[in-house]
Amino acid sequence: MLTKKQYEAARTKALEYFKKAGIVLTEDEMNNLEVADFGLNELENIGLELVTYVNTARCCAKEMVLFPHQTCPEHCHPPINGEPGKEETFRCRWGEVYLYVEGESAKSPKAKAPKGREKTYTVWHEIILKPGQQYTLHPNTKHWFQAGPEGCVISEFSTKSRDEADIFTDEDIQRMPQIKEQQLS
Repeated sequence: MLTKKQYEAARTKALEYFKKAGIVLTEDEMNNLEVADFGLNELENIGLELVTYVNTARCCAKEMVLFPHQTCPEHCHPPINGEPGKEETFRCRWGEVYLYVEGESAKSPKAKAPKGREKTYTVWHEIILKPGQQYTLHPNTKHWFQAGPEGCVISEFSTKSRDEADIFTDEDIQRMPQIKEQQLS
């Protein structure tokens, strides 16, 4: 669980990354920026910062920031209510992204699984995205991604997003963020 202070620091830092990438956000979008630590309180290693532009019954568009070597943990988007699950395209806008999906494992992957959670990263087919490059994931495909040494900004275009239904390989993960108020002592 994040403290309000941790949330504000990550939010401020993420807004700087959006500026580096030339991504213009409205005041409402800046105020609604989500900081996801996945309930692990390891934000510098495992987490992401994101803005959702639109999420309708048919489509979704988001901007995501990952700080240097920050990892979005392994997960998939399962079928829901007779629908096949989310199909998504990641497009790198700034920095470098190491994306891992099902398939033949990379011999020398650029990313490293977060320390102490290595067993929860099971797919190692590597796709490296640089600015202007993109990759489309089919529904219910296990995947995870990590920023390169400078961090990264990624645009996501997808079918309807149901983040609360994502299935993570790491059972300790809580997708929906919780922020606790700091206690005065």
